[in-house]
Amino acid sequence: MTVVSLEALTFGLGHLIRAADALGERIRLLTRDPLVYAHELRQLPDGALDVVEMDTFDVDAVAADLCGLPGLRGLISSTDTWTLVGAELTARFRLPGLDAAVLELTRDKARVRNVLYEAGLTRGRAVEAGALGADADYPRRLGKEVGFPAVLKDTAGTGSQNVWLARDEPELAEALRAAGGRRLTGRLFAEPYFSGPLYSAETLTWEGHTRLLGVSSRLMSHEPRFREEITAFPVAFPEPQRLSLEKWLGEVLAAVGYTDRFAHVEFALTVTGPEIIEINPRIGGALVAEGMCRALGCNVYEAMVEASLGRRPRLIDAELPGGPAVAFVLGYPEQAGVFTGVTGLDRLEGMPGSPAWYPVKRVGDRIEYLGDSRGYAGIVWAEAETAELATHRAVAAANAVRVHTERAAG
Repeated sequence: MTVVSLEALTFGLGHLIRAADALGERIRLLTRDPLVYAHELRQLPDGALDVVEMDTFDVDAVAADLCGLPGLRGLISSTDTWTLVGAELTARFRLPGLDAAVLELTRDKARVRNVLYEAGLTRGRAVEAGALGADADYPRRLGKEVGFPAVLKDTAGTGSQNVWLARDEPELAEALRAAGGRRLTGRLFAEPYFSGPLYSAETLTWEGHTRLLGVSSRLMSHEPRFREEITAFPVAFPEPQRLSLEKWLGEVLAAVGYTDRFAHVEFALTVTGPEIIEINPRIGGALVAEGMCRALGCNVYEAMVEASLGRRPRLIDAELPGGPAVAFVLGYPEQAGVFTGVTGLDRLEGMPGSPAWYPVKRVGDRIEYLGDSRGYAGIVWAEAETAELATHRAVAAANAVRVHTERAAG
């Protein structure tokens, strides 16, 4: 009995394999580059899973591999990049999964914004940049349609890439010039900038019922960048506010037709209430899912495997034993260049919170972009009784660690 994982998030593969084993299934990982999962694979015993190296963007090649699998039972696609490839394959092989049209919608941030606007679930519309025409009056008219401050971004972007803040017309014009020089995954659009702290809701939905498993804090860099820097889970909202958020999130997901599986829903908490930033049709990335496993006291990946098999995840109803709160800090170098290593890791052992370093980059990798999540080389992790205390410990540990780069020759 086999469940195929079409790529995976950088961390969590071990939890996925243990979840599959507990359910009598075997994971087959299809990947373009097994080295992406080197940290996870090193922790696993030999033969724990099947790893197949192939072009995972080639739908027909992946389909050919799936055709030869006896006992194919499900397919998991837990990344933004391969969401639509996974949707096409799930439909082609008639495996359990969300309607491909729903996944296509969630991967189009402009469409999601406007669907929610029509449903009365957001104050702001999305306006595609191309819809207003490119002329000298373009920035003024775009600003009028959206208002200031505004955000320009890629409809299919991920990891805070290709996101620009425009607080006035000159900044909007500059953002448009910058966007014109970038290769976008989707289309350029503008939406209002919602001021307030950023969070991500970690939810599980089944047959239209959504359970809020917890909320992660998302501490960002100074404006105008949108660089993610510190995350903690679970944020301790007062119970009435938590219930209100859970109800609102259920309405948001229902509005886009999201009936099943995990979602990672980013929102800003403004003076008038929560405002959607984006809906990601997957479990949280970086170490969010790891944090969920520890803080909730269970392997949440079992729900991922169960959903891929078309079964009601037990997590949707379970009483959770709980565990330590967690926090992590993304480790960025001070300058772009070739990654040469990390210092200060020897100091972590003597610090509170059981801090640990989770590597992402390999020595020799080029780090070219420091303004978004492409730039971090690893993650410093810590635990405590509350997310607030875990944040303090993670920051203290991260302050002892330095990520080093050298300027590339030429």
